[in-house]
Amino acid sequence: MIVKEEFLGRLRKIFDLNLYEVKVWAALLSRGTSTAGELSSISDVPRSRTYDILESLEKKGFIIMKLGKPIKFIALKPGEVVERVKKNLMVDAKERSKRLETLKGDEVLNELNSLFTKGVKFVEPSDMSGSLKGRQNLYNHLDMMVRDAEKTITIVTTAEGLNRKMEVLMPSLEKCKKRGIKIRIAAPINSNNIKVARELKRVAEVKNMEKIKARFAIIDSSQLMFMLLDDEKFHPNYDIGVWINTDFFAGALEQLFELAWHEMKTVK
Repeated sequence: MIVKEEFLGRLRKIFDLNLYEVKVWAALLSRGTSTAGELSSISDVPRSRTYDILESLEKKGFIIMKLGKPIKFIALKPGEVVERVKKNLMVDAKERSKRLETLKGDEVLNELNSLFTKGVKFVEPSDMSGSLKGRQNLYNHLDMMVRDAEKTITIVTTAEGLNRKMEVLMPSLEKCKKRGIKIRIAAPINSNNIKVARELKRVAEVKNMEKIKARFAIIDSSQLMFMLLDDEKFHPNYDIGVWINTDFFAGALEQLFELAWHEMKTVK
């Protein structure tokens, strides 16, 4: 992989990354999915540092760690990375956020997209899965899935989770509603979230889920994201989710959900 030093320098300044981070990130973009050892060879970053660099990029929302052995890493779309960095830095770094906004029509983003387009050619559909750590990362990825939806969105959450999703997802859900996408939301409804449930009815079918406690989302019967922990028992920083791109599993789960959906009561 040959990337100009000038280009790497611009990435370092714009995204506030160190030299090793931009080298490993550019290498992963050029591959789509790869192991730490492969990325070390491609990027000329010492192998002893590569895992630390990948962990840092994952925490910053640039990449996803793929489940399984050997451990692999998946590059996210550069445009999505821009949005994630914007959200994470909005409070503390307004000036940096403005700088990232200028990337939308910049040649840097075009070059990044070129790297990613070439990289995804190496990705098998079965490789499109990964784990996510921290509630903010979970919601960032869920928001991306919602924005990319083409036909259907199914969201199952907890009572408190409904309030959080209203705050995080409402702008994207409104846009999906205008595009004619079918949206369904199921959650336990109580006095603490009934107003939010009624507000969400503007964009979705909302039903009271009394007998099941779960946290997952299905997009277009092909992408699935489910949270592994009870949000009432764990701190948001320790929340964990799994994202899978699989027509087979997502479609099957949605069919099972369909049976429960008809038994739920519509929010009035």
